[in-house]
Amino acid sequence: MPHSPPTLRVAAAVQAAESVLILVATVLAGVDTAVGQSYHANSGIALTVIGVAAVAALGLVAAGLARARRWSRTPALLTQLFAGIVGIYLLQGHRLDWGLALVVLAVLGFAMLLSPPSLRALTSGQQAPPDREPPPDRPAG
Repeated sequence: MPHSPPTLRVAAAVQAAESVLILVATVLAGVDTAVGQSYHANSGIALTVIGVAAVAALGLVAAGLARARRWSRTPALLTQLFAGIVGIYLLQGHRLDWGLALVVLAVLGFAMLLSPPSLRALTSGQQAPPDREPPPDRPAG
């Protein structure tokens, strides 16, 4: 995108990668539910449906970031926060593969979203309007 800085495009790629990771986890949960490995079938189905909705939402946010849409900033920052928390939880649970990937993506996502070019692109046009001067035919006062 010509009006999107490189840092914002990297942030969009990070968001998309996190979406893919959730898609993989969702497919694994769906397969476990289908073969009877889920704790309860209903919870496995619910987890799969929530995962599909999350993948769709994160995909929309990634597209919004790639197009420098202002609305995408807050959900993208929250995604990085939650990804970092889940990554730390997975690291503590000795799941280094998933945990390390999530922590690295979360740190990279935060860095790209909070870089000055990304902040400028995502907050442009939000400054307070300048003080209005009275029309020229009326005296001030």
